[in-house]
Amino acid sequence: MSNAAHLSCDAAAARRSAQRAPAAAHPRLVLATTILASSLAFVDGSVVNVGLPAIGRSLGADAGALQWVVNAYLLPLSALLLLGGAAGDRFGRRRLLIAGTALFALASLGCALAPGLSVLLVSRFIQGMGAAMLMPNSLAILGATFTGEAKGRAIGIWAATGAAMGALGPVLGGWLIDLGSWRAIFLLNLPLAGGAILLAWRYVPRDEDHGEQQPLDWTGGLLATVGLGALTWALTVGSGRNGWSAGAVGMTAVGLALLALFVFVEGRRGDRAMMPLALFASRSFVGLTLLTLFLYGALGGLFVLIPYVLIEAAHYSGTAAGAALVPLPLVLSVLSPPMGGLAGRIGPRLPLAIGPLVVAAGFLLALRIGATADYWTEVFPAIFTIAIGLSGAVAPLTTAVLNSVDARHTGSASGFNSAVARTGGLVATALLGGVLAAKGAQLPSAFHTAILIGAATCVAASASAFALIEDKSVRGDER
Repeated sequence: MSNAAHLSCDAAAARRSAQRAPAAAHPRLVLATTILASSLAFVDGSVVNVGLPAIGRSLGADAGALQWVVNAYLLPLSALLLLGGAAGDRFGRRRLLIAGTALFALASLGCALAPGLSVLLVSRFIQGMGAAMLMPNSLAILGATFTGEAKGRAIGIWAATGAAMGALGPVLGGWLIDLGSWRAIFLLNLPLAGGAILLAWRYVPRDEDHGEQQPLDWTGGLLATVGLGALTWALTVGSGRNGWSAGAVGMTAVGLALLALFVFVEGRRGDRAMMPLALFASRSFVGLTLLTLFLYGALGGLFVLIPYVLIEAAHYSGTAAGAALVPLPLVLSVLSPPMGGLAGRIGPRLPLAIGPLVVAAGFLLALRIGATADYWTEVFPAIFTIAIGLSGAVAPLTTAVLNSVDARHTGSASGFNSAVARTGGLVATALLGGVLAAKGAQLPSAFHTAILIGAATCVAASASAFALIEDKSVRGDER
């Protein structure tokens, strides 16, 4: 469900597409292609959270394994998102879109047919690789197909449809689970993928040869993936039943060392890197990166835990648990545009400082969710308050990211911000072992502890905005 909150971050890639695509004979069908392709990531990212209890019972998965059901997907998506966009620029966006969508579909079939946990996790990892290929290239195709006001309308349609898919996906997935099988939630991806491939093959213009280009940053992509993987494994083990063993501490050191080496390699590559270090010369960009990491980390943990607790502790059906989060994308769709306009008039600093504080208040309201978890008195007030706070932050965040760096780095900045949002969810999920392992009366108590930590993390996001972001109004060309 947190994918709904990523929409504005992702849309910046469409706004900042640098290369003009060959003229499309059917631009509306190109828009439909990008919507179908992107919907794979939106639906899958939210549906799986609803399916975790059923997957755990079916495959005998413990808390650590359930964490990896989520993170095996988020890991390659977080680490390879920028590399996927660069690969599209080099090898052709249409080719990467079709290949990524096909890979995602095959991996989804693997998830649905998985005889055991190991096959499911491998398939989830491949899904993440496919998403890292299709997401940036579907948005780049969208941005290059339309210009001027038509581009704004197309991005608005894409974002609204993505929010609708984010809302309907968990409800439909929960309904399928209630019918008897978590495997069906992965089969949902197949018709979407088939439609996207067919439309891309038929209506997206063929890629043009842009001549000799810089080689891809394969070393950076590998170091980021392995480093994040090692750190995620260590956090998953450390937050589990056995605590911080020598192996977990050692793997933490390995992960941090690999990520430090990644930063060193990126510095040597300069502007050819997948993460140009020149981005961090901007104080505002550093603040926005910290805000994104903290805020989306808190949200990533919450949107894994809410359906899990509602199903396991309060005995909600899968359909009801999926529907519990529907107010979030609906409120975001209504309030984000006017909040973006407000930030354009007064500058992004104040909305970005206040929004996470309102989200933190929503987290504190979630402390009222107990074993009975009455929806209208306990769950809805928390979700609605979180949605209001998030609406104040999402649109200003995207605009502030684009304005925080010079023009030649806007594409890298928006892509990196989107990757950081996923990384926040990756880290948060890795730390949920104690909650997912809790049973009976211990589960609400462990949930409340995680909620308090999430509220503190939102406050840290607010502090990052207040201390580091420059309060500049939006430039006219960015509106």
